[in-house]
Amino acid sequence: MLKGILTVGGWTMASRVLGFVRDILIAARLGAGPVADAFFVALQLPNLFRRLFGEGAFNAAFIPAFSGTLATQGPQAARDLAERMLALMAVWLSSLVVLGILLMPQIMALMAPGFAALPDKLALAVELTRITFPYLLFICLTALVSGVLNGLDRFAAAAAAPIFFNLISMAALLGLTPYVATPAHALAWGVTASGVVQLGLVLWAAARAGMALRILRLPTLTPEVRAVLRRMGPGVLGAGVTQLNVVVGLMIASILPAGAVSYLYYADRIAQLPLGVIGAAVGTALLPLLSRQLRAGERLSAHRSMNRAVEFALVLCLPAAVGQAAAALPLVETLFQRGAFGPSETVGTAAALSAYALGLPAFVLVKVFAPGFFARGDTATPVRIGVATVAVNVALNLLLSSWYGHVGVALATTLSAWFNAVMLGGTLVKRGQLLPDRRLRRRTPRLLLAALLMGGALWAGERLLFPVASGPLRLAALALLVGGGAAVYFGAAHLFRGFDLREFGAILRRRRPPGAAPAAA
Repeated sequence: MLKGILTVGGWTMASRVLGFVRDILIAARLGAGPVADAFFVALQLPNLFRRLFGEGAFNAAFIPAFSGTLATQGPQAARDLAERMLALMAVWLSSLVVLGILLMPQIMALMAPGFAALPDKLALAVELTRITFPYLLFICLTALVSGVLNGLDRFAAAAAAPIFFNLISMAALLGLTPYVATPAHALAWGVTASGVVQLGLVLWAAARAGMALRILRLPTLTPEVRAVLRRMGPGVLGAGVTQLNVVVGLMIASILPAGAVSYLYYADRIAQLPLGVIGAAVGTALLPLLSRQLRAGERLSAHRSMNRAVEFALVLCLPAAVGQAAAALPLVETLFQRGAFGPSETVGTAAALSAYALGLPAFVLVKVFAPGFFARGDTATPVRIGVATVAVNVALNLLLSSWYGHVGVALATTLSAWFNAVMLGGTLVKRGQLLPDRRLRRRTPRLLLAALLMGGALWAGERLLFPVASGPLRLAALALLVGGGAAVYFGAAHLFRGFDLREFGAILRRRRPPGAAPAAA
């Protein structure tokens, strides 16, 4: 599992670093005004449907079925299941894309009601979203083929595919802008082109893994396909419930003063770095492993896998959360403040980032807890919890946005994520499917203490370094601040025995450190 986490996390980190470079270019060219708001809405819509019909819901139903078929019936039966699902999804998603393009004005009026008062802004958002919407088809098929690769324990290509999203978006922004109406149009065309490239990459990787897949075949509803769809139904509903939170936030942000959508986007991009690297990596590696262990009746192994997954997540997400909250202003200022992105945009984005950072452990734990349900074929419980989470989110959005503007939207997202994580984790504990072992119970408060100590060091370092740093020196000051904070955290965690660097190295070398005893259950 750790090998899978490191593979996914490493490639995701590379993608997120490139994503920051892309966002720096976007901030410099578009800033945080009406054009930027329109583009971010155009990017949000296909991504919303991707999360709805692609990654989460589909993988939760498909990966256990594919892994089980591969283990019990062999590669040919697993390939046949994957091809039938691929053909069915291609037909369904193509129809959805055509319908969405035709009805985009009506969809945009619902998604961003605040744009209606600005006809030019609404028209631009509609035009840009029509360009980006085909990305939905390509990226959902990419998610399906990525599920095949993950079921084969081949994580690298699927995790590396988003790198091309960033590379092609940057190339389009730099090379296509002189030939289209606005830089936002260039970005929109780059988004769609990147979907084609990502799908081609994972299909090639599947073929190299001995699982070449055909898309062009007639979709048929075999019993195996029906079983996946039945499991996918609650997952789609659950994903829909989760994405409704995103829609609610977007609708409210569109009503707030210009720039609110952009502030939330830029802040979310920074907050998403540890979520993508840690949460997605742990969840991706855990689901196929947990599915195999439970299918084989290895309940003790499954119990240990869940505990170690939670531990790995906390080791990294706690310092990330405290670090982002403590150093939000220098992070945003150093990364984005240039060109069309000025000091006022920095302050607005940093405030939203601090609010998002408080929820980072919850976002990551949701990713870790979800496989505990999906690996057991239970997609209904997360749906029920998700419905309650949406109700909490809507109420908090309406309340907090009236008091704190766009920061209230971010706070509502954070608080509802904590509600979701507590409900999911509590349900697993109540069912006896997550039993925190002595090692996890002992190490968690020590990791939190080390993270808080790091936060104090960052607070002091920011006031020491940034008043005297300007221009290019700010990047060096930020690197020194982040590096120093990491050294304080890992040093304190090792000193407090919340994290053993020698043990971590021994795991990577596939052996136990000298004299170490097995972890207590």
